[in-house]
Amino acid sequence: MAATASFVQKLGNAVKEVARSKGSSWWYTPHMAAASRAIAERIPLVDLVLEVRDARIPLSSEFEQLRNFPSSSRHIIVLNKMDLASRSQLKEWTMYFEQHNHISYGVNSHNKENIKEFLNFLQARVKEYKKTDHSSHTITIMLVGIPNVGKSALANLLHHVGRISAAEKGKLKHAIVSPEPGETKDISSLKIGSHPNIYVLDTPGVLPPKVLDAEVCSKLALTGVIRDSVVDERQLAEYFLAILSLSDEYKKWAKLSTFENNRLFADYMVESSGSSELDKRRRKQSPKDHTQDSIVHNVRRTLFEVISSFHGNLEDKKDLERLIETQFTALQQAFHVPSASDEDGHNTVSFKLLNLYRTGRLGHYTLDFLPRNASGLVSIAGEAYALHGDSSFVLCSKDDVAQTQPLMLRKRIRRPHATVPAVQTQCRIRLGSWAIMAPPHAKVRCLLCRQP
Repeated sequence: MAATASFVQKLGNAVKEVARSKGSSWWYTPHMAAASRAIAERIPLVDLVLEVRDARIPLSSEFEQLRNFPSSSRHIIVLNKMDLASRSQLKEWTMYFEQHNHISYGVNSHNKENIKEFLNFLQARVKEYKKTDHSSHTITIMLVGIPNVGKSALANLLHHVGRISAAEKGKLKHAIVSPEPGETKDISSLKIGSHPNIYVLDTPGVLPPKVLDAEVCSKLALTGVIRDSVVDERQLAEYFLAILSLSDEYKKWAKLSTFENNRLFADYMVESSGSSELDKRRRKQSPKDHTQDSIVHNVRRTLFEVISSFHGNLEDKKDLERLIETQFTALQQAFHVPSASDEDGHNTVSFKLLNLYRTGRLGHYTLDFLPRNASGLVSIAGEAYALHGDSSFVLCSKDDVAQTQPLMLRKRIRRPHATVPAVQTQCRIRLGSWAIMAPPHAKVRCLLCRQP
């Protein structure tokens, strides 16, 4: 979006500047170069390659080394952290990869049931592979990807679930898992299945040799692929608040205003009864712990109220910056941060806000948009879509539709998983399953209120 362009540029340029000044000390380190060579040597030798990506950035987290890898049943794109991404957009990305002859699978590497299903999927792929290869050799699966997409966490849970399913005894191994990127230094092997024996190779995360464009850099930084020490956390928090304010996620927290009033009334009733129940409850909570439910609810409520009461134009850069400054001030109180100085308070708010975003406590976001073709459209299973904010509209390419003409209804969309049936217009009236038709260059207007 144009409104977030300044945040993207500022953040992306900061990452690129640090990359240039520090050289290979953190971006494409000698260690990454060595890991890249080791991975390249093993790709022809393994049976399956699982390219682990972050489901919030399905394209920006691409493992560049596999870009020229021929699309085949040996290459599977694993969209990890699916619990942090938009569910509807994850479905669209899965369809997109399918259209481009790539096998993809969404996982949550901290959900045992989900990983059990994924392991069953992998074992089914292995059985298909064994039909053409009748040898009894051990099956090897290699995990590859950029740093901090969850490769080691995925390897550990596959190992844990696989050993339990096979009822094998012995001590479980563990790959090193850390919220900081770049902790995996060596290639390790973990057994995840028997009959046939299946091993997974966990590899170090490798970034591309060249620094990427500003938009990709900003997304990598926000999702934690790049260490927070590389860029200013305040800039990251501003970028997230811009994304949140322009999305519909905060609208889901409207009921929290009513909830807060009810909670305050309940506390008053307990307090007036002379009971020590309220004191006991408060003693269990630390105001410094921003992860406890009461503070998270307060943060959500604060964000909803600040955004909802803002009367500026969110598509205007200056207005959006003014809103973000107001949000920081309000969040300082919501997080119980002492107002010693604005800079210290904003830094503390930034750290806590980023932590809640990255753990999914402040909504689910997919930062990458589906790629557009030459005509400016997005193609999903034969239908053409054009992105307009958080909504998508089906377009046709009729040249006789003038820019100033009202748009027309064309047909019903009978695809419940697409975003079109849930399109939200400027006049806040849902169009149901009707789609909007217009050429790519036309001004998209609401059929009901005639507003852009």
